[in-house]
Amino acid sequence: MASPTDLPAELHLIDPERSLGQVQLDWVPQPGCRVDHDGETYTVLERRHRYQFRGGRYHLHKVALYVQLCNNDAGDRHLVAGQWVIGDVSCRWNAQSPLLRCAVNPKGPCETCQEYHPRDCYD
Repeated sequence: MASPTDLPAELHLIDPERSLGQVQLDWVPQPGCRVDHDGETYTVLERRHRYQFRGGRYHLHKVALYVQLCNNDAGDRHLVAGQWVIGDVSCRWNAQSPLLRCAVNPKGPCETCQEYHPRDCYD
């Protein structure tokens, strides 16, 4: 049973486009966070709020989370300056993003990328 603090959320898969259903969350996921559902792990790309007008005011009714299947293993994520980053952070082309690995090889893997270039210490 959901507690009063749980937030109803709709999960929408980006590619291929389809609804994954509804879940109750006891936290508000930000883009880049991971959400587990039906044995799969998804990365949140976007969050949209859905409101209802009740009693003369708008109230947060639920959120819509647009997600993609997470194909990164836990060793591919690094905490850099308080933000999760995926990919090889020592590479100059790393996007320093929790969603995008790099412009050269966005889907990875970094280990076999022929475009690897060490990041200068001043980047």
